[in-house]
Amino acid sequence: MKIPEILLFEVEHAPGNLAQVLGLVGDAGLTVENLEAVKRTSTHTQWELTIDIDESAEHDLCDRIDGLANARMVGRSDRVFDRHRGGKIRTVSNVQLTSQQVLRDIYTPGVARVCLAIQQDPSKAKEYTNIPNTVAVVTNGTAILGLGDIGAVSGMPVMEGKAALFDAYADISGVPILIESKDPQVIIDTVAAIAPSFGAIQLEDISAPTCFDIEKALIEKLDIPVLHDDQHGTAVVALAALITSTRLVGKDLKQSRIGQIGLGAAGIGISRLLLNYGVKGVLGTDLNENALQQLESIGGERATLGELMEQADIVISTTGVKGLIKPEMVREGQVILALTNPDPEIEPEVALKAGAAFAADGKSVNNVLGFPGLFRGAIDAGVVHFTDAMLIAASECLANLSPAGALTPDPLDRSVHDAVAEAVRTAAEKGR
Repeated sequence: MKIPEILLFEVEHAPGNLAQVLGLVGDAGLTVENLEAVKRTSTHTQWELTIDIDESAEHDLCDRIDGLANARMVGRSDRVFDRHRGGKIRTVSNVQLTSQQVLRDIYTPGVARVCLAIQQDPSKAKEYTNIPNTVAVVTNGTAILGLGDIGAVSGMPVMEGKAALFDAYADISGVPILIESKDPQVIIDTVAAIAPSFGAIQLEDISAPTCFDIEKALIEKLDIPVLHDDQHGTAVVALAALITSTRLVGKDLKQSRIGQIGLGAAGIGISRLLLNYGVKGVLGTDLNENALQQLESIGGERATLGELMEQADIVISTTGVKGLIKPEMVREGQVILALTNPDPEIEPEVALKAGAAFAADGKSVNNVLGFPGLFRGAIDAGVVHFTDAMLIAASECLANLSPAGALTPDPLDRSVHDAVAEAVRTAAEKGR
């Protein structure tokens, strides 16, 4: 895995001194990702140099910089860890405590009146509490990113990240909920017990096939929206990417045969949404027999990897296996989305060289484009269930917002998330 490393060094003001340092970077086989002057005096400039290195790699670059006559190391850090220090989220008040009167209004004795009003009419909780705008982000840590079963607490940085994105792109308070259990019933009972605190539930990084049973049970039990993001959020963005990519190469997506390699939560979610979208058919392959049966239960067909690569017009891969798709497997004119991060099943440039009409990896298909707008739209519509019509509306919205030549829109553009939320809300209200 590539990680960013930041080196802080200073050089004397003289022609060629900075070039000497950068030459050492090149000699070490490293690439400069960013270089920025952070401090300048009359005699020296302090520079922040970012390089991407393999996590397991070692280098003596710092010692070599210190060995130069006109340069010295000041420090080094890991930007990713620096940004996680102290956590990424916190709870803040909507009300400024500026006086005793404010204190009495929002706490005792004033708050008692609001409590009693809600007791008499529970629907008032939607008006006088933040429950409708609060989403539980629930995990047991059994399928964290591409890392697998690393435990709930180890997955907390991902859950905090989801909460930060909810806040930035949907004005939703995401609350991480860590459940230390692999027993589906424990998870179901725990979430059901705390559900009154939330306007919706997002299940996250729970391994298949457990995740399917948990989601189904909670949808049946609760009167608020429940969505497993690894299935449906990923499927929404994958469908958007397929709509865009097939437009770029002149293919008819609905008349295409799709090959889905890997039938975990993401693979099944993508396959199910594509079938409901109306594609010609989905071939799927997986090493797990239960996963193949799951695919068949939703209308897909099982295949070997070789059969899939020979027959599919479009190939999607979500296996977590770097380099699984060999260049010789690629058929002329295929569309290939190898979505495993950080290392895809086949690098896009390799797939294109082997004859693919279009190829992309998971860096271009980011599910942050899906879940904030999905939940904002569902909450605003006041519905209790997500429907395929809502998911497809989100995908079509994203595809229509993709700039010319791009696979998906910019995930940092707040207006994109607002548009997705509006599309989802409209689809939800039409389906009432």
